[in-house]
Amino acid sequence: MSNPYQVPCIYGQVQPGKKLAAEVPGSKSITNRALLLATLAEGTSRLQGALFSEDSRHFLSCIQELGFETQVEEEQRQILVVGQGGAVPRAEASIYVGSAGTAARFLTAYLGVAKGRYHLDASPQMKRRPMAPLLTCLQELGCQVRYREQEGFFPFTLEGQGFGKQQITVDIGSSSQFLSALLISSVLSREELRIQVQGSHGMAYIDMTRRMMEQFGVAVEQRETPEGPEFRIPGGQSYQARAYRIEPDVSAACYFYGMAALLGIAVTVPHVHFDSLQGDVEFLRILERMGCQVSDGEEGITVLGPGQGRLEGVEADMSACSDQAITLAALAPFAQGPTRITGIGHIRLQESDRIHGIAAELGRMGIRCVEGRDDLEIYPGTPGPCLVNTYEDHRMAMGFSLVGLRAEGIAIDNPACCRKTFETYFSVLSECVERLGQP
Repeated sequence: MSNPYQVPCIYGQVQPGKKLAAEVPGSKSITNRALLLATLAEGTSRLQGALFSEDSRHFLSCIQELGFETQVEEEQRQILVVGQGGAVPRAEASIYVGSAGTAARFLTAYLGVAKGRYHLDASPQMKRRPMAPLLTCLQELGCQVRYREQEGFFPFTLEGQGFGKQQITVDIGSSSQFLSALLISSVLSREELRIQVQGSHGMAYIDMTRRMMEQFGVAVEQRETPEGPEFRIPGGQSYQARAYRIEPDVSAACYFYGMAALLGIAVTVPHVHFDSLQGDVEFLRILERMGCQVSDGEEGITVLGPGQGRLEGVEADMSACSDQAITLAALAPFAQGPTRITGIGHIRLQESDRIHGIAAELGRMGIRCVEGRDDLEIYPGTPGPCLVNTYEDHRMAMGFSLVGLRAEGIAIDNPACCRKTFETYFSVLSECVERLGQP
């Protein structure tokens, strides 16, 4: 545990319309997808602008344990990966994925359809997160799964035999990562593979996966069927090594855009644009509906908050940008009317039960929040002093820090949990506050 971070309340102390540029690290989602794609490609890929965080370091450590040659240049935010065209260098290995959901799901699928014996373990937090839909698919494809604790959860041993069939159905109700994992590793099937999908959660992340696969040379076809979406991956394809530029993390950028909304200032995050691979850019459209002005210029997207931070309450389906549900919840008490957030049932199964966590922490601040099974309704009010419990969840820590910029007495417990995706977040936040206080 680390010492709490006392958020400086600067509302009313900043000149309206003041401009701020905020740099954010590379995207976690893109970095970890690119790492896996690079291992599957033939030859050396250069990943530029990579994120270095707890999650990406776990992913990198795992591929190194599997025998892949890498060259890491952290100061230059660059990683070189020597791919083996789908082969895993070591036929038996033990890897630890920590709390990284992408590493947990993507590497499980890859090793489950590779030929070898692999022992996978995870943090206590990741052991609570669902894996059964993916593991069931791998068993149907011919993989032997031996659970070492609870069935359907980490830890387990995989003995893969390749693709034993060419059609599979996957349920993505609890995580779209199950489908992304199977799509990326589908290239190991030398024949056409069809994946039928149950559920529609997280399709923005599926679009990201498809577009990145295409950037590395593998096409994916999608069609709608009476049973739901079906993905077809033609056989005979292979990934090609390449130099790949990783986008800034839009999820991280949204905290600074939220700062613009609360304080009535203009915030630009360099190199973030609406043509991003990342679904969280949709959160900026919600900010527009709340009264912000949003423009995409040559430098990047700029958000200008409304005068005196007078935000409007909204009803928002956040299924395409659910990582920002906490961010919107942090803005909601300062809106002129209620805010309703829908389409977020799956966030109960992430690093924490985020729906319950949001309701609990707002309640401790004295803010009325009605918790539904897959939605939240938040009413305007003045948040009271509170030490925010982060539940070891990086997004709870970063999202709720925004409340303290406008309400006195807000502190964030265990801010170090941000190391999962943005280990310098509170340092960057403090620097931004300091710059806003300058004439």
